[in-house]
Amino acid sequence: MSGILDGKRVLVTGVLLESSIAFHAAKLAQEQGAEIILTAFPRPTLTERIAKKLPKPTKVVELDVTDDEHLARIEGIVREELGGLDGVVHSVGFAPPDALGGNFLHTPFESVATAMHVSAFSLKSLTMACLPLMQGGGSVVGLTFDAQYAWPQYDWMGPAKAALEATSRYLARDLGKENVRCNLVSAGPIGSMAAKSIPGFTDLADVWNTRSPLEWDMADPEPAGRGIVALLSDWFPKTTGEIVHVDGGVHMMGA
Repeated sequence: MSGILDGKRVLVTGVLLESSIAFHAAKLAQEQGAEIILTAFPRPTLTERIAKKLPKPTKVVELDVTDDEHLARIEGIVREELGGLDGVVHSVGFAPPDALGGNFLHTPFESVATAMHVSAFSLKSLTMACLPLMQGGGSVVGLTFDAQYAWPQYDWMGPAKAALEATSRYLARDLGKENVRCNLVSAGPIGSMAAKSIPGFTDLADVWNTRSPLEWDMADPEPAGRGIVALLSDWFPKTTGEIVHVDGGVHMMGA
């Protein structure tokens, strides 16, 4: 039985632990027929260990999305390994500790700039670094956390995600002529390493216990991974600049 990503070549960032949404996207992509390559920063050895839990062996490349030299060399590495790309998964986000946890009014710009660079601008940087590899078109899929709202404890990651969402729309606008689609999956809270770095994350996640129409399991990253794989596939050939919510329905609930 063929998979929906048969013959596709996909670069996946952000595989840190088995609890990472990116890990499940990579696993499902392989199961659906894709060849993948992983990028990692700042600890490629950690990603290499986790990669051994994937169905098939895969190369891990060190990539700091804020480093122009790293971005410049990714094309050659991927071309040698896979020949080209059909998809890119952007699962990268970071804010310094003083930009999270209730410090919004007192966060210095240097920390805000770091959050914006790593979490939003890098979608453009990574996409442009990979664009020469997507000669026949392709699909870029990023991960967001609904930026319509001011969430408790999330602070400057909220504006960073809002910037990510806007960046995705502008990329979709400008890359349509290259037949490159750019979409985001807005996932509900998952107990990943990224979540654990946010002080008071459980307060934020409690919203899903009371407001999610569909039962939400914070320990299950697979639904978000499935959303990513679907957007990488040819089943969404004319969808771009979209945000697909995989959040149990919380995004549309009123009071």
